[in-house]
Amino acid sequence: MQRLQRTSIASQLAARIAAYIRAENAPKGTRLVERKLAEHLRVSRSPVRSALRLLAEDGIVGVTERGGFVVVDPRRVPAARPQAGKDDEDAYLSIARDRLNGVLPDKVTESSLMRQYGLTKAALAAVLRRISGEGWIERLPGHGWLFSPMLTSMQSYEDSYRFRMVIEPAALLEPNFLLDRAALEACRAEQQKLADGAIWKISNAKLFDINSRLHETIMACSRNAFFIEGLARINKVRRLLEYRQSLDRKRALVRCHEHVTLIDLLLAGKTEQASRFMFRHLSTVSVEKTRR
Repeated sequence: MQRLQRTSIASQLAARIAAYIRAENAPKGTRLVERKLAEHLRVSRSPVRSALRLLAEDGIVGVTERGGFVVVDPRRVPAARPQAGKDDEDAYLSIARDRLNGVLPDKVTESSLMRQYGLTKAALAAVLRRISGEGWIERLPGHGWLFSPMLTSMQSYEDSYRFRMVIEPAALLEPNFLLDRAALEACRAEQQKLADGAIWKISNAKLFDINSRLHETIMACSRNAFFIEGLARINKVRRLLEYRQSLDRKRALVRCHEHVTLIDLLLAGKTEQASRFMFRHLSTVSVEKTRR
């Protein structure tokens, strides 16, 4: 489970926290408050804590006697990298499509990818950093890259939704369920922004990130490590099929409104009603996305 955490949500958050430390020019000894970081990053506190532990392993932050985290060596924070441009986005989506369609083998080299997609070494490095951060490729020792297992068949895709229909409604009824109000309010703001028109402008990849973040934030409130890791793993392996199966934006808009309703139920303390609503929501989306 520790390795999965490093390659998925926690590793992405660790990079964002490191960027935050760099942007704030935080000196040695600066206290890093989990709650404030969670609010800043619009996630729950649990994955923030995992990300801070990764940064502690890298020597960037350290654990205090009271259990909190502080900056111990800001010099270890990686230098800022330029943002990906349109060409990088096109290359990313082309690689995703070709991997899903079986065009790309499990193992690839940087030179072969540069030739196949007409990329410079710097452009390919940016794309590989993004893919690696999302957890569907990893660098091999010494030479080359290895794609991680992903869902590629409609049957496995349908199975993933049936799995989610079991664990996500159940997670809301866990005895240790504890609402992370700040994180959910941040997710609600994102969903409302989509509902207000942003959904027509963003990419399928970005939409997937926003929606999966919402579901994982809700799942984190269950405080059940097996549920949390199960959903994170499913979201990781279904990413590429989601790009292909993404809903028509008119239907996706309806689902955004449903997300807002779901969050409002949770914020109002109506967890049993929210659990039933979650099941209906996933059932409907599953039918829409798996029609053949």
